[in-house]
Amino acid sequence: MPAAGTSTKSDERRRTIMAAAVDCFAQKGFYGTTTHEIADWVGISQPYLYRLYPNKEALFAAVVDHVSVVMTETLVAHSPASGGAEPAPEAALDAARGAYAALVADRSILRFLMHANCAAGEPLVADAVRRCYAKQVDTVRQLLGDDDAVRRWFGAGMLDNVVAVLGLADIDEPWAHVLTAR
Repeated sequence: MPAAGTSTKSDERRRTIMAAAVDCFAQKGFYGTTTHEIADWVGISQPYLYRLYPNKEALFAAVVDHVSVVMTETLVAHSPASGGAEPAPEAALDAARGAYAALVADRSILRFLMHANCAAGEPLVADAVRRCYAKQVDTVRQLLGDDDAVRRWFGAGMLDNVVAVLGLADIDEPWAHVLTAR
């Protein structure tokens, strides 16, 4: 086990905080979650959390940045282009949607992202959310090739968000069938 204060231990603690913060903020959002709840979840003191992040807004922004990295890594890892050959546009779009669907199957990430959009009235959060969208636009453009494909991916992703968060795959109603394409 690394000695106290080493970067390995600090990095692990920050990863643990990120995971706990995603879960906490996903449940109650930026405004409903306290830093005390996050510190308790991780098993650290609130003053220690404040040594790492000066305030809740900075912590939330750091979590947005963390989730943005996770999203980018997931999209790139599931890209058919990673095999070397240039995929057909629809195959690339389907792969990107599949990667995103796998990521947000963890409802905590999906709900966190929704709460991040809602908290964009906070300056640091707004900057982080904009960075996240900018990174995703760049990533998807690299994977899919053009701006129209990026807009289609984001549009499809918004529909996928509604389907996932409402659990529409499990709803046997005509309107749910329309949205889930079944």
